[in-house]
Amino acid sequence: MTLPTTFNALIEEAQSLELYQKLILQINKDFLLANIDLSFEENVTPSELKLLVHETVYKLIQERFAEYLNLLYIIDVSESKIKALNGDDTVQLAEEVAFLILKREWQKVWFRDKYSK
Repeated sequence: MTLPTTFNALIEEAQSLELYQKLILQINKDFLLANIDLSFEENVTPSELKLLVHETVYKLIQERFAEYLNLLYIIDVSESKIKALNGDDTVQLAEEVAFLILKREWQKVWFRDKYSK
């Protein structure tokens, strides 16, 4: 599996494989497990999804850092990838972390779909 390198590529792949709704369900499941009050409707647009995940990650970094770390742990975002990010600009950091979260969630959905057949 080659992971998408951009948000748009991730969404295009999810939609072309008809797995976008499963991606949303996976995100909802993991955010609920992390006790993060964020739930998406299955018909959420990709731009809304990106914006809301980014805003949520930003707020967690700024206000509830322990919950942010818990979310990363539950989703299983690579610690080395997080450490490789530049933390000077919190807005930029939150955007990059949001993409890592979406990429990891996509990976889970893709593997589950591919190997459950």
